[in-house]
Amino acid sequence: MPTAASASTSTSASASAESKAGPTHATAADQAGFVVSKAQFGRMFPNRNQFYTYEALVGAMSAYPAFAHTGNDQVKRREAAAFLANVSHETGGLRHVVEQNTANYPTYCDAARPYGCPAGRAAYYGRGPLQLSWNFNYKAAGDALHIDLLHNPDLIQTNPQVAWKTALWYWNTQTGPGSMTAHQAIVTDAGFGQTIRSINGAVECNGRNTAEMKDRVDLYQRFAQILGTSPGTNLTC
Repeated sequence: MPTAASASTSTSASASAESKAGPTHATAADQAGFVVSKAQFGRMFPNRNQFYTYEALVGAMSAYPAFAHTGNDQVKRREAAAFLANVSHETGGLRHVVEQNTANYPTYCDAARPYGCPAGRAAYYGRGPLQLSWNFNYKAAGDALHIDLLHNPDLIQTNPQVAWKTALWYWNTQTGPGSMTAHQAIVTDAGFGQTIRSINGAVECNGRNTAEMKDRVDLYQRFAQILGTSPGTNLTC
């Protein structure tokens, strides 16, 4: 996956394939509240694009109710901080909705897939909080969410809740270059570093691009502090 400190290139789903797991479920009581308040969200993203609303994020969470609702309060806050830190890195603090490097747009069509690229070869560029890219990821995310993203990829840049749902789909179900999903990395205490590996490990881990990795870690530590939790161990990859 290419690197993108401020969404200058597409990241999160560029090296992933099909969904490995469906949404997991939490109890109704656990789903009652989100550990991040609207005020805390505002502190994390003071210059965000108005497209990325707190309300849309909270609404999207119903698709993956185990997100930030698994484990004790510390684990829930760590997962929220970890997710939002990676989102911040991918989008330049939620300022960018689409990939900024337009030269990359035609490169995200794997025409060998049986379903091809019906929206056009240049239609599957990075969009949304984790910059979903590639036709096969649009297909897999759309299938999981029951939204036809393969034929309607622009929904991710026009519908805020759909945008957040695609990021949560990747976070909760895709291992990418890693060995576990980002959700699993936090709830099993494998550490924040494994979320980086799942999202952009081929580019940033094992000493390949330490500046990008460090930016994610710095954001995570800051967001964990805002949420009043410790970041834990194993922060790097």
